[in-house]
Amino acid sequence: MSDIATNKKAFRDYFFLDRWECGLALTGGEVKSIRAGEVNFGDSFAREQKGELFLFNLHINPYLQASYLNDEPDRPRKLLLHKKEIQKITSQAAQKHLTLIPTKMYFNKRGFVKVEIALGRGKKSYDKREDIKKREVERGLKRRLRMKN
Repeated sequence: MSDIATNKKAFRDYFFLDRWECGLALTGGEVKSIRAGEVNFGDSFAREQKGELFLFNLHINPYLQASYLNDEPDRPRKLLLHKKEIQKITSQAAQKHLTLIPTKMYFNKRGFVKVEIALGRGKKSYDKREDIKKREVERGLKRRLRMKN
């Protein structure tokens, strides 16, 4: 399992509750572009439409050698999940007022592109400050332990 991209902005801005691995409906040129690392999460999110989940605002740069066969870089992409999983995810998101956010993209053992989506609740500014304080305290402790050894 090799990571292609991680959504660092999501980890900074959200608390995550549940995570799911799902496939992504892509064209050949998009897969080649992903293999080259030309992916940007930006402000991407997932939403349910007509009983299916779609990923919005995921930017995949066009593959130059695909010429006229390239698709739009920011088009909505279908997430591949079972119907029961989609119902479970959308009901949880609606009940708790949560957002579906892609956290990382990777190739599985068989070479397929997978996206990990998570139910996230937005952090307030004071939550972000607490995270920064915890990180600084941990760094200080590690530094002191290194100096003693």
